[in-house]
Amino acid sequence: MFEQFELDSELLASIKNVGFSKPTSIQELVIPQAMAGKDILASAPTGTGKTAAFLLPVAQHLLDYPRTQPGFPRVLILTPTRELAIQIGQDSEQLTELTKIKTGVITGGVNYGSHNDILNSTTDVLVATPGRLLEYIENEQFDAREIEILILDEADRMLDMGFRETINRITAEARWRKQTMLFSATLEGAGVIRFAQEVLNEPAFLESNPSRKEKAKIHQWMHLSDSAPHKLTLLVNILKQADVERTVVFANKRETVQYLSGKLYAEELPCVWLEGKMPQDKRNKAIERFKSGEIKILVATDVAARGLDIDDISHVINYDMPRKVDIYIHRIGRTGRAGLKGTAISLVEAHDMAVIGKIERYQDERLQRRVIDELRPKHKEARVANKKAKVKLTTGQKKAKAKKQAKKKAKRNKAKA
Repeated sequence: MFEQFELDSELLASIKNVGFSKPTSIQELVIPQAMAGKDILASAPTGTGKTAAFLLPVAQHLLDYPRTQPGFPRVLILTPTRELAIQIGQDSEQLTELTKIKTGVITGGVNYGSHNDILNSTTDVLVATPGRLLEYIENEQFDAREIEILILDEADRMLDMGFRETINRITAEARWRKQTMLFSATLEGAGVIRFAQEVLNEPAFLESNPSRKEKAKIHQWMHLSDSAPHKLTLLVNILKQADVERTVVFANKRETVQYLSGKLYAEELPCVWLEGKMPQDKRNKAIERFKSGEIKILVATDVAARGLDIDDISHVINYDMPRKVDIYIHRIGRTGRAGLKGTAISLVEAHDMAVIGKIERYQDERLQRRVIDELRPKHKEARVANKKAKVKLTTGQKKAKAKKQAKKKAKRNKAKA
């Protein structure tokens, strides 16, 4: 029970109001260490309560050490996407509803004036995307020197999106902080551990092993597609099946998202879509229509792979396969949340087989191959050749090899003579 963490009664009451009954495995690991003031490097699958794992210790810290004068935020939470920032902001407000803790959210894609209240009044917890926050720091509208706790959520994704230098500059501005926590659904992203070593001080490494009830029950399989038209036909067929309810379709490019949206409407499959350069108000409206159930299909680039916190997404379909395993893990994590069952279907062309091999090795499980009778592929599955690793020769081996090659050359020359 949450009482074991010695949280204030206001927080315990909010936890009850939200509907949490007992802590998840990641919460049991993180909360005691975080409340002890330790830096944290934590990994847990999506949908296992990671956000509350850092919000509750943060809230308790603010209650234990109330501010003595107005000022800038004491807690900063950096996230890769606007949607995730908004979601964490809402979660923070819910968990601190019965306290005087004030939460603010700063993201790109909205009018600068909309942040005036946050920048000019006292805010305790700030959730922000890195780019817009750095602008305010550079313009001397935001002072990071009062930050006591810094949280980097989905750090691997922020690095993948090219935010490394921006985050480094923000962490340097917040160098007087007492505690730093880095969270990720997977630590597969290149450089995450190395980055963690730069920003964390003797961290507790916490990797949760969710219980069967918490663990996402995601059925995964793939369909081979011969060509782009064949793949589109497969997608339409799957989306028209009776058991396919609320579905996210992932594509790699915004042009593909727009192309698919038009094609699906032509097939009487209404959808909303999300891509990186959409104005924030349109993004919010699209998510709200999808979340409310008005529209059952969301077509998106990976901007939606983080922060789309909807528990009853039945299917994720990879129309385009991602280039990296960690992105695949985040995509399929949109379904099978909160212990519910989910399905992840990948539409795979010949050039995708290399990443399929990586996914299977990471999961230690072969993706099931399935066929729709009337849409059987004409070509066999492409085989990816295993490149032999180059063996590094010692100096002696190099000399022996050179001597052997010289002998062969002399023999050939003698034969020619």
